[in-house]
Amino acid sequence: MSAPLLVLLAVVGGYFLGSIPTGYWAGLWWGGIDIRTQGSGSTGATNVLRTLGKGPALLVLLVDTFKGAAAVGLGWALGSPWWVVLAALLAMIGHSRSCWLGFKGGKSVATSLGILLAMAWPVALAIFGVWLLGITLTRIVSFSSILAAVSAPVLMWVTAQPLPYLLFALAGGAYVVTTHRRNIERLLAGSEPRIGQKWAQSP
Repeated sequence: MSAPLLVLLAVVGGYFLGSIPTGYWAGLWWGGIDIRTQGSGSTGATNVLRTLGKGPALLVLLVDTFKGAAAVGLGWALGSPWWVVLAALLAMIGHSRSCWLGFKGGKSVATSLGILLAMAWPVALAIFGVWLLGITLTRIVSFSSILAAVSAPVLMWVTAQPLPYLLFALAGGAYVVTTHRRNIERLLAGSEPRIGQKWAQSP
């Protein structure tokens, strides 16, 4: 198979896997609502949890995680860790910029977790531990997600993962941080809600 065709398959396949609008569908099926008009406006599991509760949020978390793992599987099927990285990055972009939702979506955190679990599960578990530490200390999901994203390339390097995976962690971690830019503004302003708190205002 030619290199241009491999690139096309990795880009298109990864993007469309990531773009599946799980949280949006959950809002329609469970609450008859457009989740984008609720809370933070994100279609991710955290906003689903605040809006619809634990059951729908768990389902969204699992499906969004699976999307990331499936993108890694696609990359491996194409035959190279570089295709893995390309498909994985496009899955992250697809989740946060879904073509089915006007190129909006979630923050790509759960999808990134699925990618990391399939790519290097010991690193994924360590990153999840960092996230749990952040949640325990602050009860702020966005802060914990940003902390985990920043730790990803460090943990990839410390565990001597292959160069493509280290580059993915750098690019993917930076991307997750950029998807949290409004959260960062609220964190600096002291207005970011903690777990269990309702939104005082729309973003």
